Amino acid sequence: MTNPNILISGAGVAGPALAYWLRRYGFAPTVVERAPEPRAGGYAVDFRGEAMTVLERMGILDEVRKYSTDIRDSEVVDGAGKHLVTMPSAIFAGDLEVLKSDLTDILYELTKHETEYIFDNSITALTEDESGVLVSFESGPARRFDLVVGADGLYSKVRALVFGEHSQFIRHLGVYNAIISTENFLGLDHEGRACQLGNGKSVNVFSVRNNAEARASFYFGSEPLDYNRQDLDEQKRIIAERFAGDGWEVPRLLGDLAAATDLYFTPISQVQMDSWSTGRVVLLGDACACASPMSGRGTSQALIGAYVLAGELASAAGDYTLAFAAYERELRDYVKINQDGAHEVVGMLFAEPPPQEVFDAMAANPPEDEPDALTLKTYR
Repeated sequence: MTNPNILISGAGVAGPALAYWLRRYGFAPTVVERAPEPRAGGYAVDFRGEAMTVLERMGILDEVRKYSTDIRDSEVVDGAGKHLVTMPSAIFAGDLEVLKSDLTDILYELTKHETEYIFDNSITALTEDESGVLVSFESGPARRFDLVVGADGLYSKVRALVFGEHSQFIRHLGVYNAIISTENFLGLDHEGRACQLGNGKSVNVFSVRNNAEARASFYFGSEPLDYNRQDLDEQKRIIAERFAGDGWEVPRLLGDLAAATDLYFTPISQVQMDSWSTGRVVLLGDACACASPMSGRGTSQALIGAYVLAGELASAAGDYTLAFAAYERELRDYVKINQDGAHEVVGMLFAEPPPQEVFDAMAANPPEDEPDALTLKTYR
């Protein structure tokens, strides 16, 4: 198979990053995304370890640095606003932190001139034969591709079509998270303020874009909820009911929630699979290896996974069977360590914070000083 044409489902981080590397190796990628444009909103993402190397090899590290949140320490308060502890940024911000939407914009601008993007569309069926995959879409004619990559997140459409129902692979960690944009009404100066409300709930506000804006996160413990993932009004009702009557700045934040147009609401979950590929279809990023936002490694996994998958396809001269197997071997241990670490963070999310001395000791040996569980190959 010479220079295969490859369909990538998902235009978040993993999909465009993969498109970049595929084009560099002479492949022909197409990206389909159900949203009408690159998604706005969302949380801040950080990079550490070998993910920084990938950004550098893509030639965008300096550009990404321009959008750094420059986040400093985060204060933790109780429901009455009383100071509890200060969390040093070295614990949670990695080597570099930016808003996810800023990163996706950079990746889109990097790839849009050499990659076909199909927005406001989605895959509805995949039919594989000896020569390729026939792909049907919600709109437009069916098309044939040599390979299909599902880089479409926790609730991957590709995974559902080819591997089975979400329930087979998604492991809920007992927490839900919601994020909205808001004004920097607390006057935060490149910092955050988290409030432990008790009863399995907390909120966090942090400044972004040089303090011109802020993001607010709601966390609450819950068993799996049955709700429409496309219905923002229903999701807003769930959050408002959970936090009704809570103190600190919660009433103000619930007012912002009601008016929000960029709500991001998700269960804190992981994806665990015995295999990330079958036939001509392979999964990438959260679709196959979600470690949850609690890991602090999701974006790093997406960037590294894209680099490795494209590199292995190039090294195998398009022999996808060999490439998919090598890609999985390279990343399995790395993913397991990240998923294990997320469980530890979830266990501490609603607990009373430890003494300040503990945080200070953690800051003295921050996570970015710990080596990744993999060393990147240098592909041709």
